[in-house]
Parts: sequence; structure tokens; C-alpha cells
Amino acid sequence: MQTLGLSDSTPRTEGRLKSLFWPSIQSGADVDYLGTQGYWVCAAVAFLSLVFFTALRQPVTGILIFLFYYLGGVGVRERSQFAAIAVFVMYVVDTMLSPFSIVRIIVSALLLSNLRATWIAALWRSESEEAAMPPRLGATWGEKFADKFPAWLWPKIRIPYYVYAVCCLVIVPVGFVAKFTHGMR
Repeated sequence: MQTLGLSDSTPRTEGRLKSLFWPSIQSGADVDYLGTQGYWVCAAVAFLSLVFFTALRQPVTGILIFLFYYLGGVGVRERSQFAAIAVFVMYVVDTMLSPFSIVRIIVSALLLSNLRATWIAALWRSESEEAAMPPRLGATWGEKFADKFPAWLWPKIRIPYYVYAVCCLVIVPVGFVAKFTHGMR
């Protein structure tokens, strides 16, 4: 693997927490790593939301939230700034409106880290050495889901996701205000 240049032969000098929540982003490999992390975080949030809303007997809401976060995770994996912002903003708003939870704070920090990575990667587009992304492998199921599938799916759903995300980001606050004002009566 090292001979082919597919693995990072230098050990990370960062601590575990720093590398997880605010890593140094110096190469395309760092951005790729954070994109993969963002994909899996969004997929986990999507799946847990679907289970939660289904248990509350609101499966339609669960499916809508699942689509928002999962497809947003696909966008994060493909370095979409819009998807990273949309997922981060929605999750932070949901976190602020929910009871306090350390897990929600940690997930918010991970999503912020992914937003930062997509932002930095967008600045590199013209600089070839920093922007070089490692090859995407597909040997394992995890690699197929996190590497190959998003690269295939994102070009097909990118524009519909933009429209869907904007609708979600508008409807959720409107729904909250309506619920809040209805509760005041």
C-alpha cells in the first residue's frame, strides 16, 4: 500500500480528540477522510431519526428526515459546501430545540469539522498539489457505501437535494413557530 502511495506512512502528530473534532487539513487525503467521516455521521443520524420517528408513529416524518440527512451526507462526502451547511444548520437548530445531550453536542462538533473541511477544499480547487484526492477504493462493503455510491449518486440528486434542503430549512422553523404560537393560546 505504501509503495503505491495509497496509505499515509507518517503518523499523525495530533491527539485523538483534535484529530476527530478539529484536525489539521493539509491535503486532499485529510479532506477525503473528513468527508467519509461526515458521510457516516449523517448516515447514522438519518437512520436513528428514522427509527425514532417510526417508534413515535410518525414514519412519514422519519422518512423525510432520513432523506434530508442521508442525502446531505452523500453531498458532504462529495465535498458539497451547501450540503455541509444544510446538515450542520438543521442539526444545530434541532439540538438547540431539544433537551441537553452530550451526544448531540459531539455530533454537532463533528458536523462542524466536516463543514470546515469542505470549505477548505473549495479554496484548493485551483491549487493542484493540495487538492489531489486519494483514489477511492471499493474492495469492502464500507468502501462501496462511503466511496463509490456517493460518487455515483450525488451528480444525479444534487439539484433536487438543493431544492429539498431549502424547503426543509424553511418548513422546520415555520413549523416550530406555528407550534410555539399554538401552544401560547
